[in-house]
Amino acid sequence: MIENKVILKAKNISKQYRLGVVGTGTISHDLNRWWSKLRGKEDPYLKVGESNDRSVKGESQYVWALQDINFEVKKGDVLGIIGKNGAGKSTLLKILSKVTGPTTGEIKTKGRIASLLEVGTGFHPEMTGRENIYLNGAILGMTKKEIASKINEIIEFSGCKRYIDTPVKRYSSGMTVRLAFAVAAHLEPEILVIDEVLAVGDAEFQKKAIGKMQSISQSDGRTVLFVSHNMAAVKSLCSNAIVLEHGKVVYRGSSENAVDYYLNESAFSNENSGVVSFENKEQQTQITRVETLKSDNSGASNFLMGEPIKIKISVINKTKLNRVKASIIITSANGIKIFALRSNEMTNEMFSANDDFTFIVSINSLKLMPNNYFLTIALAASDNTIEILEQCISFAVVENDVYKTGRIPKGKLITYSNATWELN
Repeated sequence: MIENKVILKAKNISKQYRLGVVGTGTISHDLNRWWSKLRGKEDPYLKVGESNDRSVKGESQYVWALQDINFEVKKGDVLGIIGKNGAGKSTLLKILSKVTGPTTGEIKTKGRIASLLEVGTGFHPEMTGRENIYLNGAILGMTKKEIASKINEIIEFSGCKRYIDTPVKRYSSGMTVRLAFAVAAHLEPEILVIDEVLAVGDAEFQKKAIGKMQSISQSDGRTVLFVSHNMAAVKSLCSNAIVLEHGKVVYRGSSENAVDYYLNESAFSNENSGVVSFENKEQQTQITRVETLKSDNSGASNFLMGEPIKIKISVINKTKLNRVKASIIITSANGIKIFALRSNEMTNEMFSANDDFTFIVSINSLKLMPNNYFLTIALAASDNTIEILEQCISFAVVENDVYKTGRIPKGKLITYSNATWELN
């Protein structure tokens, strides 16, 4: 029985997947499981498997996406779930939302759960926005009368009023997530589960959505589970947070302390030494390696303030590509996008390729304050996206006397600049 005021409880949650092209199992494995169950013994495949470290090639076909997750959430809490890509955040939310079941363990909840796990989940593309509001409301267990009483408020909040009677297949991804969030937030679920989908919306809508989440948790006493790479949003919105790493909870506490732990201990160990390689996906075109280099072309993951940096992107290619372009987005530890370097904006040359190629981007002076940073790499050709590697490599900027005054610039800032001072 769930304790008083505890609205959600996860007990010993684990999720195992089988890698490869066969699927989640084979006939021989199913027979082994059935024979063990018949004899009253434990599933033999629960004893095998490796932790979910996507950067290391394993020996087992089985991998634990989650292992022994335990936590509870009280009514009105906003719980942040943070961790690197592949840490198990989305898997956990899918289990909590009952999209998939755990391999072991159980979830106990009180009340309805509304989930925003992927853009447009539960929307029918041929139906209009208005019709999808009624469909989603019904899926969440609302009566037609309850939905009708809220529909004007939902449409107004979504900002899609002009297109509300247009089929959803003609919506942009941003419009779709606006409508999906508006439905989930206004149909009064006791627990609202939100994955990174808010990142699709523009800045105005993100601010509006975060304000709504604060309102429903503080005023209405509803519970929110929130996954995001935006550490500033986690700090401002969440009361508590857990940090996942390789499918395990490595820290739990206040959102402030959890974010600090993630930034200092978990996400930015800089063990990459300036090089990250990616497994062959058997695609015609694929980024295979990203490197951060010093001016002498040596690999490095730590740079002085104001020091030059080179970013090298290696690509294998087996086809004819025209109008090739690449972009690099530098993101702060808090998930704030600082600036972008785009080949099509910085050069008039249109690249073509018939075989493997390499992009080398040189920054003459890295005007960033001491902290840890991520690089997101994107590759496209003929206006078609080939690959996007989100926050695929990190590097650190360390203190340096950039002004040659014997003093180090101070403050919790992101960038700095040069200027002259005059007194008249």
